[in-house]
Amino acid sequence: MANLNQVFIIGNCGKEPEMRCTPSGKPVTSFSVAVNSKFGETETTEWFSVVAWNKLAETCNKYLTKGQQVFVEG
Repeated sequence: MANLNQVFIIGNCGKEPEMRCTPSGKPVTSFSVAVNSKFGETETTEWFSVVAWNKLAETCNKYLTKGQQVFVEG
């Protein structure tokens, strides 16, 4: 029996996306997402590292900027 895990992350880009290419020429873009939570008086920030490949990598690099709100599904 196979397991399926899915996440939804809604937060803000922590830094400008960084795009690079693999030795075979495939684009890869990395960026971080900060998710803020508040429980009573306590505020926390959880950081997620996101990696996008191929056409999605190019789109993320072109349109995302630091501080911009982003929704990530994966």
